[in-house]
Amino acid sequence: MSTKRIVTEFPHAVTVTEHLWIPLNDGTRLAARLWLPDDAERHPVPAILEYIPYRKRDGTRTRDEPMHGFFAGNGYAVVRVDMRGSGESDGLLADEYLLQEQEDALEVIQWITGQRWCSGNVGMMGKSWGGFNGLQVAARRPPALKAIITVCSTDDRYRDDIHYKGGCLLNDNLWWGGIMLAYQSRPSDPALVGESWYKDWLNRLENMPFFPALWMEHPLRDEYWQHGSVCEDWSAIQCPVMAIGGWADAYSNAVFRLMDNLKVPRRAILGPWAHIYPQDGTPEPAIGFLQEAVRWWDHWLKGEDNGAMEGPMIQTWLQDSQPPSAMRPVSPGEWVGFDRGTASNINHSPRWLTRGQLNTQPDVDAGVLNICSPQNHGLMAGEWMGAGVPGEMPPDQRVDDGMAEIFDGEPLAEPLTIFGFPEFTVELSSDKPAAMLYVRLSDVAPDGSVNRVTHGWLNLSHLHGHDKSVPLIPGQKVKVPVQLDGIAHRFATGHRMRISLATTFWPMIWPMAEATTLTLDLHSAQLSLPVCEQPVSIDGPIKEPQSAPLTPQTVLSPGRVDRNITYDFLTDSWTSVTNGVGGVFGEGVYRFDDIDTTVDHNLRRELTVSNSDPLSARYLLTQTMKMGREGWWMEAEITLELRSDLTHFIVSGDMVVSLNGEEEFTKYWHERIAR
Repeated sequence: MSTKRIVTEFPHAVTVTEHLWIPLNDGTRLAARLWLPDDAERHPVPAILEYIPYRKRDGTRTRDEPMHGFFAGNGYAVVRVDMRGSGESDGLLADEYLLQEQEDALEVIQWITGQRWCSGNVGMMGKSWGGFNGLQVAARRPPALKAIITVCSTDDRYRDDIHYKGGCLLNDNLWWGGIMLAYQSRPSDPALVGESWYKDWLNRLENMPFFPALWMEHPLRDEYWQHGSVCEDWSAIQCPVMAIGGWADAYSNAVFRLMDNLKVPRRAILGPWAHIYPQDGTPEPAIGFLQEAVRWWDHWLKGEDNGAMEGPMIQTWLQDSQPPSAMRPVSPGEWVGFDRGTASNINHSPRWLTRGQLNTQPDVDAGVLNICSPQNHGLMAGEWMGAGVPGEMPPDQRVDDGMAEIFDGEPLAEPLTIFGFPEFTVELSSDKPAAMLYVRLSDVAPDGSVNRVTHGWLNLSHLHGHDKSVPLIPGQKVKVPVQLDGIAHRFATGHRMRISLATTFWPMIWPMAEATTLTLDLHSAQLSLPVCEQPVSIDGPIKEPQSAPLTPQTVLSPGRVDRNITYDFLTDSWTSVTNGVGGVFGEGVYRFDDIDTTVDHNLRRELTVSNSDPLSARYLLTQTMKMGREGWWMEAEITLELRSDLTHFIVSGDMVVSLNGEEEFTKYWHERIAR
């Protein structure tokens, strides 16, 4: 079954095939949408593949239409494939980034090159999951794959993904696991697959993994995380790579590493954006990413000599000092250029910590400092991964700095620019076998307001590597390196740099089992800053965002994301609540008009901790996913809870799924997972 539309706004008229099957060797069929220039059967064109589990029919439709329509209108076949076990595709989805996922992608590429409309050259692109597997499939070296674009992704699944960071459990692991349960609770559309939808739906529900627990069972960087981490063998990737990241996203670190370690032709763009495609980028400025992508594809898939490889390896938005605000629609700054590995204008400039000061010279009498932060340090952190939603940026850090140890530099006599990874090192001892150290670099304005520039943290049981946990010996001194996230930032004249140190970071990461006191030898405490003496201003990427016509859509109810923090004086506990009403990301309740399908997804997060007891930490996540049309309405109600004791995490959940108001399926989970 297929449904077609004609788009004529570009050099090539385009036909959109709503649904087609891609057969695999084992009999599985993968569902796809196809955007095809009308003359491609007579004049074959290169193909662009996006391969993700987020439902081509009613999941990513809003962004697919204007993006893939743009590529097709500029002379490309675009194939948007639902992975095995997702959307209308056959089979079951057992986990992220499995070997089966890669094998299926290789077959899909082979199928594409066998079509009469394909010239034989294929590009692969995607954001987040699609950015991950673009790198992973490139490492498998299918001959037809000539280039990729990876957006908001990572080369290292343990070091820089939504599950763990710095060896600590990210609370977004539960959030993302819950969202995956909601996404996977939806059935295939009977308008496309026929009567089999109901049986397949129940089978998918029955075999759905408990995603958050699945990932928590691997607290170390073992073979589970090594698989799919392309940093394990950089040489495996032999096709050109364009990498895109954003400073408000959580995946920008990988862009630095890709540029430093790949040996293939490569380019990168790092903007101020959150976890979204840059043509829709917030904070602004957005860019003409689709035009930049077409230029990349034209060069590598069509062989055009169009200047795609001219200029600096990295084009990055250099952010200027700005007032702190959770609401940041615009990031002031300018575009500058860098060549990683050959950047002679980057110098690692040391700063030393002593008596509340950040100095340019060491102090032999700096002394020692004991740190034991309250459990609620981190309330002003904002989101780990920005998604372009109002209120998610870190606000003024003075509240958190009141619960941390701070060290201030002198007011700057001239602007100071950093580009890269700041690193903090110190010798310390702990009074407990398990501890963490958190480090924040901030920009302090003359009025005293504090804007977070970057931060980082480390589970101190991982000093010998993230592949093993070695308990600390209480009282024994160890050397601790903490790499802060990569950044491009220019401190203004008169502003001060601030380093803040803490032993907790709630609600972004789960607390250690016991409150810990760290004793720091300040004489050894040093901050290494990647200082850029003379940043090179450039025109930067194409300024004007363009796209094909938007997806026909009606917003039935506006959405919002409420955020608040409350304090209970009687229990000395803090509760952070994020409530996505009528849309997890504030998108509202909406109907896709051309397929008569309504989507309504609500999610509420409530994280509570008492300052007196890290074991009081509790994370409650509730959500509803509703979609369908008259006569075909499904609804999933999902509740997840995370607690812990001295030795284990306790994660539980339940899911109740209904069809047309009648309960169809119920599932319960309860697992104890060793810390």
